[in-house]
Amino acid sequence: MSCIADGPDSWLAEIALKQGAQLEVIVPADRYRDGLPDWHHATYNRLFDRAAAVHRTGHVESDEPAHLAGGELLVNHIDKLLAVWDGLPARGLGGTADVVAYARRRGVPVEVLWPEGARR
Repeated sequence: MSCIADGPDSWLAEIALKQGAQLEVIVPADRYRDGLPDWHHATYNRLFDRAAAVHRTGHVESDEPAHLAGGELLVNHIDKLLAVWDGLPARGLGGTADVVAYARRRGVPVEVLWPEGARR
């Protein structure tokens, strides 16, 4: 499951598909794709078209409450969270730190992927 945002979300989705996994997409808001970088739209479209299922939050605007709702919806559908996270607080509501905290509160195991010495 992934929101297929630019960066690790899409990278991990692509790896999973190459390994034969099915992709389920979380759409935080109807206008979510519009808020992603233009250069990522083709990748988003390609991954979205390969989704075995799509889950929507019901939000329209791609804002922080929608991003938080998307992260929570994702956590509510998974058995384990792989988080590419530097351990720092979220830069906005619904960021990785918030999703990790929500998963931990719900008892969903979290595996943090962050190479030592890496920076944002």
